[in-house]
Amino acid sequence: MKKYKAIFFDWDGTAVMSRKAPAEDAVSAMKPLLERGVKLAIISGTTYENIAGGNIEKYFTHKQLDNLYLGLGRGAYNYSFTEGAPVIFSHRIPDKELLEKIHRTCFDIHMELKNEYDFDTDIVFSRPNYCKIDLMVSSQRGDNLFMQADELELLKRSLRSHGITGGLGELIRLSEEVGKMHGIDAAPTCDAKYLEVGISSKSSNVDAILDCLYKEKGIRAEECSFWGDEYVGIEDGIYGSDSFMRTEKTASGDFFDVSELTGKRPAGVERVGGGVDAFLEFLRGQV
Repeated sequence: MKKYKAIFFDWDGTAVMSRKAPAEDAVSAMKPLLERGVKLAIISGTTYENIAGGNIEKYFTHKQLDNLYLGLGRGAYNYSFTEGAPVIFSHRIPDKELLEKIHRTCFDIHMELKNEYDFDTDIVFSRPNYCKIDLMVSSQRGDNLFMQADELELLKRSLRSHGITGGLGELIRLSEEVGKMHGIDAAPTCDAKYLEVGISSKSSNVDAILDCLYKEKGIRAEECSFWGDEYVGIEDGIYGSDSFMRTEKTASGDFFDVSELTGKRPAGVERVGGGVDAFLEFLRGQV
């Protein structure tokens, strides 16, 4: 098995079953690698308080934390640790004016879908640099916040029934066009249930952390692996949120999908299946 100097991975659905699930199994698999100096980077759309109860630092020694990074908030925050405490070393947090433009963009998308197609959505405005537009307001995920097996087909049927013939691609294009009207370069992504519209994505996280690792340790992309459970294609040319870990900077790394979902993955992504168990077994095998 190839040994990696740095491992980037999604949290919900990859390292743990849900953000409320116990983190002990993931922590146990991470500790030996961190102790040996392997760099681990958690890449998640959520914020710090939703990773291991908001105090992941309590699980590790200061030495181990020196090798842990977090790229969170869909590109918003990048953390390292100093003397056991989290430190934001880079961020993509908009000022008030730009945040208002993001909010107006998402509200106008909501109104366009309602007025033109009678398609109901809800909006979560409380994210740091983006909004979540709920496209499946009657379908709840509970604690499992990653894409479910039947969601994609349910959404496609719902879009067609409302006359949205262009599918998710049409929603992505709409988001970009409305963003331009408000003077922002929108970076929309979709995992079937949520259309997320903001100014960054997981691409921003992995690029920032890889830059940091190269500057400090000389670690190159080909010495890294990238793990997730949301690579699968949602529509032609549109892939899940973890696909955004594959950028121009990271493309020479190795990419793995632990999801059991059938469907097309981006070029260069290997489907291994097995879910959380498969990823934690990989971590154990790196020791």
